[in-house]
Amino acid sequence: MAEGIYATQEDRDSKLAMEAVVSLGRLRTLRMNWESYWENCAELGQPAMSMTFFNNLIVEGQKKDQKRFDGTAEIALGRFASAMESILTPRNTLWHNLATDDASLNRRPRVRLWFDTARDVLFKYRYDYDANFASQCNEHYMSLGLLGTGATFIDRLQSFTKPRGFRYSHIHLGWIYFDQNHQGITDTVYRPFKMKARNCLQKFKENCPETILKAAIGNNPDELFDIIHCVHPNYEKEYGRKDYRGMNFLGYYVAQTEQKIIEMSGYNSFPFCISRYMTAPGEMYGRSPMMQCLTNVRVLNQQKQTHLKQGQRVVDPVLLMHDDGVTDFSLKPGAMNGGMINSRGQKLVDVLPTGNLAVNEKMMQMEKDEINSAFLTDLFQILKDSPSRMTTVEVMERAKEKGILMAPTMGRQESEFLGPMIERELDLARQQNLIPPMPPELIEAGSEYKIIYDSPLARAQKAEQAAGTMRMVQWASEVSQMTQDPSPLDNFDFDEIIPDLSYNQAVPVRYMASQEKKDAKRKARAQAQAQQQVVQAGPAVAQIAAQSQTAKQA
Repeated sequence: MAEGIYATQEDRDSKLAMEAVVSLGRLRTLRMNWESYWENCAELGQPAMSMTFFNNLIVEGQKKDQKRFDGTAEIALGRFASAMESILTPRNTLWHNLATDDASLNRRPRVRLWFDTARDVLFKYRYDYDANFASQCNEHYMSLGLLGTGATFIDRLQSFTKPRGFRYSHIHLGWIYFDQNHQGITDTVYRPFKMKARNCLQKFKENCPETILKAAIGNNPDELFDIIHCVHPNYEKEYGRKDYRGMNFLGYYVAQTEQKIIEMSGYNSFPFCISRYMTAPGEMYGRSPMMQCLTNVRVLNQQKQTHLKQGQRVVDPVLLMHDDGVTDFSLKPGAMNGGMINSRGQKLVDVLPTGNLAVNEKMMQMEKDEINSAFLTDLFQILKDSPSRMTTVEVMERAKEKGILMAPTMGRQESEFLGPMIERELDLARQQNLIPPMPPELIEAGSEYKIIYDSPLARAQKAEQAAGTMRMVQWASEVSQMTQDPSPLDNFDFDEIIPDLSYNQAVPVRYMASQEKKDAKRKARAQAQAQQQVVQAGPAVAQIAAQSQTAKQA
């Protein structure tokens, strides 16, 4: 604490609490337009999320889909989230590795072993069922597709049965406000929420204000109170201290009505991972695929409503009656109604013509195609509308094209979501002694590391090199076949090509033969070839020997 600025700790806490309430009000005012925009997207894209942006009071089980007649956008959003997970963070693969920028260090067994151990620890605790990573990650991607911004909170696991681990919580965008520093990096979060009085007493104990204590102990333990969770840089960091005053970020809870800090703590690393799908100039919140096709969704919704009306008229048509005709007749199957035609056989009852449903269906399909395109549905299906059999080169070409088109999406999620998440996980793992100490050579190098992404999309981006190599090998093979000259293939070093391509295609290292095994195979093959040559040359040698013996006798 800076003694020259605040006389006491209470003065400092009171100032922080007041600033938190004021800052939250400022951020709420700045994003009012966004909240209306998000509400429009949610009404047609995910109705269950509508009416949750203007306050955090939820009425459970409320019906919210009255305005939606077509589910194309909601289905496309679900597929978008599933596809993002499968290509960025597939749960059945190791989708990232750790290494240093120093290639010589990466070749040292102790360094490589430490990075592999650290990576395995992250995956072990990340995908533990108590961590809740998979479900919260999917919600993060859903928020990206619908609202353009996703926010996930990562903290230590607090469990009676498991003393160590991680815990992931996706924060609904309506309940979190964030700000950025001068470099555009998110470093400040205000998260308002409502908490029952008895839950406040459980978490904050004796620090609760008197109003909350009375409600919790009295007859109204379920009364809701407004709490603000604040996280921002520690501008008065005291180096050398082990408590929150010496940490990089302050984290504290404020009772909003009383403007009182009820819990103070800190973080060495920023605990929120906030990413955007895409941003417009001067905007802090992201824009989503749903926003890109919101007009199409509205048009399709109206077209579907019209289609339903016209379809009902076709199935149960409007009848046109002669003004003097009989109006009492039955529409039951097999019924006989008299007086429905005149003496000349002309019908006195006819059907009102309806519109052309086929035309409307084509118009609806045009809107559906644009919606699916906005959510990248066709792009995620790399083999869609492709021949049942393709060559290796064709597959790599398609993977290369997909990697190029998805590069912007992947790059932003790596820098804003996955990168900060892995840094936060490593910090929590070190705090809980989940990973062994760094080897001395890595400490001497400054303990710097880099994240190497190995997801399916990362491999698709690397497919350019593989596709080019395979094209050249294929062309060289065709030249060799035409000329009956194998020398064009001498330009390639397959001992370098095969390991590199296998790494890019995520072939497990244990599947690849070691250098010793390759040398043994080649030696055995050379010996077999030599023996075969001896066997094949045997008759000729015998004939030469016989001729030589005959010449000597002559």
